[in-house]
Amino acid sequence: MTSQPPIAKRVPSERVHHGDTVIDEYAWLQNKDDPETIAYLQAENAYTEEATAHLGALRDALFNEIKSRTKETDLSVPTRKGGFWYYTRTVEGKQYGIQCRRAVAIGETDPPSTGDGSPLPGEEVLLDGNELAAGRNFFALGTFDVSPDGRWLAYSCDFDGDERFTLRIKDLLSGDVLDDEIPNTFYGSAWSGDGSVLFYLTVDEAWRPNRVWRHVRGTPTAEDEIVYEEPDERFWVGVDLTRSEKFIVIDVHSKVTSEVHVIPADLPTSPPRVITPRRQGVEYSIEHHGHRFLILHNDGAEDFALAYTSVDTPGTWTPLIEHEPGTRLLEVDAFARHMVISLRSGGLTGLRVMPFDGGPSYDIEFPEPIFAVGPDANPEYDTSTFRLHYGSLVTPDSIYDCDLDTGALMLRKQKPVLGGYDPSRYEQHREWAIAEDGTRVPISIVCLRDTPRDGSTPLLLYGYGSYEHSMDPWFSIPRLSLVDRGVVFAVAHIRGGGEMGRRWYDNGKMLAKKNTFTDFIACAEHLVKSGWTASDRLVARGGSAGGLLMGAVANLAPETFAGIVAQVPFVDPLNSILDPSLPLTVTEWEEWGNPLDDPDVYGYMKSYSPYENVADRRYPAILAITSLNDTRVLYHEPAKWVAHLRATAPGAKVLLKTEMGAGHGGPSGRYDAWKEEAFVNAWVLDLVGRAS
Repeated sequence: MTSQPPIAKRVPSERVHHGDTVIDEYAWLQNKDDPETIAYLQAENAYTEEATAHLGALRDALFNEIKSRTKETDLSVPTRKGGFWYYTRTVEGKQYGIQCRRAVAIGETDPPSTGDGSPLPGEEVLLDGNELAAGRNFFALGTFDVSPDGRWLAYSCDFDGDERFTLRIKDLLSGDVLDDEIPNTFYGSAWSGDGSVLFYLTVDEAWRPNRVWRHVRGTPTAEDEIVYEEPDERFWVGVDLTRSEKFIVIDVHSKVTSEVHVIPADLPTSPPRVITPRRQGVEYSIEHHGHRFLILHNDGAEDFALAYTSVDTPGTWTPLIEHEPGTRLLEVDAFARHMVISLRSGGLTGLRVMPFDGGPSYDIEFPEPIFAVGPDANPEYDTSTFRLHYGSLVTPDSIYDCDLDTGALMLRKQKPVLGGYDPSRYEQHREWAIAEDGTRVPISIVCLRDTPRDGSTPLLLYGYGSYEHSMDPWFSIPRLSLVDRGVVFAVAHIRGGGEMGRRWYDNGKMLAKKNTFTDFIACAEHLVKSGWTASDRLVARGGSAGGLLMGAVANLAPETFAGIVAQVPFVDPLNSILDPSLPLTVTEWEEWGNPLDDPDVYGYMKSYSPYENVADRRYPAILAITSLNDTRVLYHEPAKWVAHLRATAPGAKVLLKTEMGAGHGGPSGRYDAWKEEAFVNAWVLDLVGRAS
């Protein structure tokens, strides 16, 4: 490599909070409209391309491996709703899925399949993402919502990656798209019972969904009415239709508090009625069942309990499932005769079936020691069949139907892995690291069978650790290209996530956030001490809030890692959380704390913020990836971080890659996403000496 890395200009910008003066020399990069900003990002892209040019053949090989292992023309397991089977098809050579349905044949009970992924006889194409995306660099589908009578489809599209969608309505009888076009909407919608009214969401200037609107199909959108508006900037709003199709549900929630309102689906012009007024620190959600609302809540129940209240006069909560410490209740799915509870215990997910007739409850059993299971699409209310998805680090994603009366499982489909995939070639392990305070932290591991534990093996350690989001074991086709080359893959289930219950989350947020970082370091050190790898062949990877984790551990324990992959990384959290005008900031104060008003929070965040703590030290090699149109973690955070690293630690090997036409999730098409993954994995393999 001959060229020098880009050096960003320094423009001192002073910030003063709580008597602390900070000079931010790269704040100018926040101006997306400044040609110098774009020029800097393009220069970084050019430098990254040159620095990785020698990996071109490896990238191509990795992409082709992903492609050759993937059944490109395929069909999802059809889901029944009313008189139709709904499913998605993919076609070889096409980037996006095709949303379809087919009428249920007389006497048909099992979902149809062609086996080869070709269209089902009698298929009706509802939306073709490839046609919608034609001529666009980016495409994402937001809402996809068929009315209860099956006649109308509400759908929304984003062509920039900023998650601001344009909502449209399609007549599925005629195939015509109506003139009802609504720009700048958010995810989520709900139809009235007769399909005459559509409820949808819009956001405020800080990209917070704060308004629920009522649109009468076929009328000018200028006549739409606001049904609910949330003034408290800590709260988001969502809207949905219950499985029973009896109620429109308006869910209002902050990070720690929630409130639910309902509107009868057959009386869509009725005002919303609150189930239980919000109380700070109490979270609850509802599920409709007959004459009652089931209420999943944490009122005096850290890991949540289940209660119910009357539909006609909601008020007192009557206990149904008592709180059981250590068993986190996640979700309840109610059907006419059964309910299914999604839960986690001991670091693993589970499903518990409870009949409403008083019969015995039971847990659905699975054979593997490490796995992830949860509900799949279950739109029908009057059914005794429950669809679930299952997978592990070695078992491809699998769709089962469970007979709720007997507990019997029917495998409907396992994701094909072409090329002779043999799960017996691999093994998975669960180990436990000991954190600084003595807490046992679980680690999930997958590797080739009989991998030596003498420190000679490269290892990729993944982490997240925020928002109670759990990184449960998952199967990955792209990962096979790493593992087959002798790389061990591990997931650190660190605090801040939800793997071990609500307390696991609480002990990794606010003024306990550093536990997230030290847990990850403890996991890395455990893997080295146990012989799984050595520090000079250990690479860490994380994205978004997991990118914050990457930046923090790069400062705290740079000697522990050979490399770090930080994708859309939240590496300038203090500056972002200090600015209430930025997207998400106020809603995030209950996750990170409010440094604007609280000097203790300010000092604590400053002590771990990756950007604030860059120093002239030896850093591991760093690959940072971001997107120009990302709304959740703005592109300037990694851009500033990389510029600061270059200026402060001149010896650091740092690369920045910016997707110039994408959002938080990166490229939108599946082939483009595979190329991005091949790019990352080639960089990792090169770093650990497994590129050949």
